[in-house]
Amino acid sequence: MELRQLGYFVAVAEELSFTKASRRLRVVQSGVSTAIRALEKEVGAPLFERDSRHVRLTDAGLAMLPEARATLAAARSAHDAVRESRGELHGSIVLGTLLSTASIDVPALLGRFHREHPRVRIRMQHSPSGSAGQISTLLDGTTDLAFVAFPRRPPAGLISEALDEDALALVCAEDHPLTRARKVTPEQLNEAGFVDFPQGWGSRDMVDLAFERAGLDRVVPLEVPGYDSLSALVRDGHGVAFVPRSMARTLPGLTIVPVAMEPLRWTLSIAISATRPLSRAGHALLTAIRAAAPH
Repeated sequence: MELRQLGYFVAVAEELSFTKASRRLRVVQSGVSTAIRALEKEVGAPLFERDSRHVRLTDAGLAMLPEARATLAAARSAHDAVRESRGELHGSIVLGTLLSTASIDVPALLGRFHREHPRVRIRMQHSPSGSAGQISTLLDGTTDLAFVAFPRRPPAGLISEALDEDALALVCAEDHPLTRARKVTPEQLNEAGFVDFPQGWGSRDMVDLAFERAGLDRVVPLEVPGYDSLSALVRDGHGVAFVPRSMARTLPGLTIVPVAMEPLRWTLSIAISATRPLSRAGHALLTAIRAAAPH
């Protein structure tokens, strides 16, 4: 079994397409197909189900994928260790990020890190399913470390560390009737309707949990993928929203309204796998993230 074959296998498994995998690898498609067939012959089981339109992992392929990723990561670490013996930090890191990272300026952090370690390659990865998506990529090995927000206890298989905390603030349009209330009740909020992110986002799950504990079924008629669309809909009077207070201050045309419920605290954490060791470059980035967090 060759590392090249494992690399081809992981690329096809992640793309679920031989064509896309060959483009990503910059290898002709026939070469990828030949390598996969040889690998299947060696392990004695088909790794993919193929038809004219779809490529799917078989049970054997699903079982092999995390081990293949771990093997490739170990090979990269060994290669990087030789380079680092010459005095420079090398390697590649996939960093999962969120739309809001409270008071941590991630671009500035990465800029400083790049100046100190120019040979380290960093790829930032955003998940459309928020923290839930980042957790999934950490567990399956496609992300090395990630910013996350947990409404509940972190799941098994992860190690997390709190970096910063922010209150969730309720925002509505400046001319919304709720701005005249001294404190808005959860029942009034449900009547107004919410604009929010999809389930799986830390702030969304936190507010859902708070309403669930209050015995209310929160109504979210409008789900959006980012702050621009959220603020536009709220500003036009289509609902209200809970967002981190640090972010609320930056959204034009919106007013923060006090709410008659327990304060909601949104905690930003950095998480890594509990079973897959970080590379030296990953440890260096984790140290830089800790240093950038408020003290």
